[in-house]
Amino acid sequence: MTTFTLEVLGTGEEPQTLVTTPQRLYNLGSATVDPDAARAHQQEVADVGVRIAFDVPAPRIYPMSVNSVTTDDRIGVHSETTSGEVELVLVVHEGEIHLGVGSDHTDRVLERHSIIWAKQYCPSVLGRKVWRWSDIAPRWEDLVLECTVDGELYQRVNASVFLSPDKIVEILTERVGSLPSSYLVYCGTYTSVDNTIRFGTHWSGSLRDSRTGEGLDVTYETVDLLAEINDGYRVPLVPGGS
Repeated sequence: MTTFTLEVLGTGEEPQTLVTTPQRLYNLGSATVDPDAARAHQQEVADVGVRIAFDVPAPRIYPMSVNSVTTDDRIGVHSETTSGEVELVLVVHEGEIHLGVGSDHTDRVLERHSIIWAKQYCPSVLGRKVWRWSDIAPRWEDLVLECTVDGELYQRVNASVFLSPDKIVEILTERVGSLPSSYLVYCGTYTSVDNTIRFGTHWSGSLRDSRTGEGLDVTYETVDLLAEINDGYRVPLVPGGS
């Protein structure tokens, strides 16, 4: 089992420690309030060869093992065609919802074959600080998600374009056969500022209150593990490939 030790931030109070052992990870796709708002992101991933199962009702649920989630600030990959994206993350602990921020990193080439396999292969990065949803719910309309890659703005969107955390939990309760009491949810993402998937090394995401400036952050870098092997000794990613 994977256990996370997180800080719960509250206005005007000392941070509290949350130790949680989620039993499942649910990764969502197209979890926007307006289904049409997800079309631009669907198109940009289609441009790199990724196909979405449109015959399955949105938001689409990708169940994952929790061991693919990390709070590390460095993750290993095996190609230059991996990318991150800022997401709302629900940390549900014994039924109580906490709101965090993370990055659903993925290998876009592998994703052409299977979105689930690609998401399970690449670590999903989780920020180490969260808010209680009960505290932050009144400020939902003020929250902004932002992502940079290699120092350049990649995504920026109001959090309220996505389904609210309590609505997402309601949907999971309806669609998951046996929902555990403690679990993680990556709530999907939005299109980039130029509607183009980018690849890079240094990723940073934030969830910030536009009125108060308070926020949560996640920052990490990727390391191409194959690049560490000398030429002539690298095992090809694809049999018969270079």
